[in-house]
Amino acid sequence: MNDLWKARRDQARQAAAPLAVRMRPRTLEEFAGQGHILGEGRLLRRMLAADALTSVIFHGPPGTGKTTLAEVIANQTKSAFVRENAAGVGVKRIREVMDEAGRRLEEGGRRTILFLDEIHRFSRSQQDVLLEDVERGVIILIGATTENPMFSVNSALVSRSALFRFEPLEEDDIVRLLRAAIADKERGYGKFDLQVSDEALHHWATISDGDARRALSALEIAVKSSSSTKESGSKSRSTIVIDLEAAQESIQRKALVYDGTGDEHYDAISAMIKSVRGSDPDAAVYWIARMLEAGEDPRFIARRLAILASEDIGNADPRGVMVADATWSLVERIGMPEARITLSQCAIYLALAPKSNASYQAIDAAIADVREGRTVAVPIFLRDGHKVKSEGSPEEGKGYEYSHSADVNTSIGPVTGQDYLGVDKRYYDPKGIGVEKMLKERLEEVRRARRT
Repeated sequence: MNDLWKARRDQARQAAAPLAVRMRPRTLEEFAGQGHILGEGRLLRRMLAADALTSVIFHGPPGTGKTTLAEVIANQTKSAFVRENAAGVGVKRIREVMDEAGRRLEEGGRRTILFLDEIHRFSRSQQDVLLEDVERGVIILIGATTENPMFSVNSALVSRSALFRFEPLEEDDIVRLLRAAIADKERGYGKFDLQVSDEALHHWATISDGDARRALSALEIAVKSSSSTKESGSKSRSTIVIDLEAAQESIQRKALVYDGTGDEHYDAISAMIKSVRGSDPDAAVYWIARMLEAGEDPRFIARRLAILASEDIGNADPRGVMVADATWSLVERIGMPEARITLSQCAIYLALAPKSNASYQAIDAAIADVREGRTVAVPIFLRDGHKVKSEGSPEEGKGYEYSHSADVNTSIGPVTGQDYLGVDKRYYDPKGIGVEKMLKERLEEVRRARRT
């Protein structure tokens, strides 16, 4: 009798659950997307097929299947499966899980999988509780997070886990999920006379931005708002038609997923920098717009543009760093929304400026020599000659050749044959692009003059 009542309760819960929950895949074959980690022959798929999972952390945007995959694992694993949410579980409960896992392993040799959703919500001290048992293999941890685990999860825990990045689903994957929900008679809308246009399906797939949960929720809203028939199990007598207009009404513009300290923060600024470096002003402006609309601090963007101006443009166009400096100053002074124009102007200028990382490479090569002990003493003739001379010390500054009195003239003025470094080492190698083309010619002329 207890089993009967439990079955009825489970059935009631299933019927009341949102469509996105009801349509969660039950097997790997039903799982959509993430082919880069779950495709045939991929590591995670091999681990799951062999029921040989080690501790892992799933990370990526919402709606990409992190929790869903954990449910699939729960359905097919021979290990005990315990599910908790870090936002609502304390250290006491985690210790209980650890103790139960230890007894289970000792008494029957059965391992325990602990799925900890939103693991980034655990404090570092709470995460530390997991360390010993994860390391000893008492539990297999599956952590799920929308944050970058390298920043939000204890580094010791990360080092003991395999990281798997979940990507937004492709539009074709979203469409397949929607069609499956429409056709499924047990969990979806297969009992309804439901006609959904291709335009509606593709609109949901596009606007959901790779978030399967959001697309399925839009379908559910469209169905419920289009029919007076309750989803109770009997087939609807009337046809429900969902066209593009109905689809547009059922889903609103997606709020940007953007955390000022998380993945989106670093990914978006990286995309902007690489777009400018790659001389694509359109992409650069788009990524700036994406960040600004999500609430990014415009001063942060200006700072990164200033760094880029020296790192990737340098002396190929010395005006680049001046434009970036002026941009940073103006952004500080005028603020948003007007600062968006200044940032756009700067990014476009830098994107179309000639590129050179010669200055960047020069200073890093010199720093590497210094750090690795390849140092030289300052030559006597370059030392400060104004210091008080000690008994027996060399006459510092003696032998220095005053450049303005040199006999050899070049396009940049008189040049002596003096060696200012003391070793034959070259750090600056101009690229021969933009202004650096002229600097390269000058440098070659100076080096020839020094050899004469």
